[in-house]
Amino acid sequence: MNYRASHFAIVIFLSAALALSSCSKENYIQRGDSLPVAYKKSMRLFQNGDYTEAVDGFETVFKLGRGTEYARNAQYYLAESHYNNKNYLLAASEYQRYASLYPRSERRQEVDFKEAFCYYKLSPRYRLDQKYTRRAIEKFNLFEDNFPDSDRLQEINKYVEELRTKLAHKKYNAADLYMRIDEYEAAAIYYGLTIDQYPETKWAERALVDQINAYNVYAENSIRSKQEERYQQAVDSYEKYLQLFPQGENRAQAEEYVDEARVALAQLNGGSSSDSTSATTASTATNE
Repeated sequence: MNYRASHFAIVIFLSAALALSSCSKENYIQRGDSLPVAYKKSMRLFQNGDYTEAVDGFETVFKLGRGTEYARNAQYYLAESHYNNKNYLLAASEYQRYASLYPRSERRQEVDFKEAFCYYKLSPRYRLDQKYTRRAIEKFNLFEDNFPDSDRLQEINKYVEELRTKLAHKKYNAADLYMRIDEYEAAAIYYGLTIDQYPETKWAERALVDQINAYNVYAENSIRSKQEERYQQAVDSYEKYLQLFPQGENRAQAEEYVDEARVALAQLNGGSSSDSTSATTASTATNE
């Protein structure tokens, strides 16, 4: 390429860059823009997917137009911009502010749902801190109370079930950890919390079976004067299992554990293991 051609290409490139720069500046709010113009520019950024720039624009519109319809719409699209940018914590905060400022808005149901859904999206895997999981459940429950006729209730119930299952998994995992470090009483307690707090989840049935075993191991590692009480707790947990999960998939394991407890109780009370096994079989048949 000769010098003249090269010079011409540079001139074309600079002219195009200046034109783009000028065009770009026109898309942003400038000093002296009226409120309608500022709002229109912010909406153009939003519609083009430039959500970070749209946030700045809608914040400006909201501040300049307090008390106007422009401000109300700007607050909504400010939240939407954060949401579309996957900044869910900021989005939840802005949805909440919209609901607080405009409680009778026609967008209220959508805004309340999206605030809850933001916390659902923030909910981490079960091993981590679950504050956003609990917040999501709280917000979904509040939505159900406020909008009992909403067509979103079935969807919300699915989300709440998923979130509660995650909390149950975390509680169950804590119980397992206590078992691994030989803290058998604490393990039994946490299995019990899993059962009591999240009875509808799959972890409740597993926790109740493992609680029987936890009491057995706790008894085995206790002084003799405490063993009978703790083996009896294992038997009581099995009876609870039969009440809550008569067709539970882990019933065979539960029966194996309760057999161990009943044999130990019989031996502590001077009976024979065969007598205890017969009693277990009779009890199982009766419950069936």
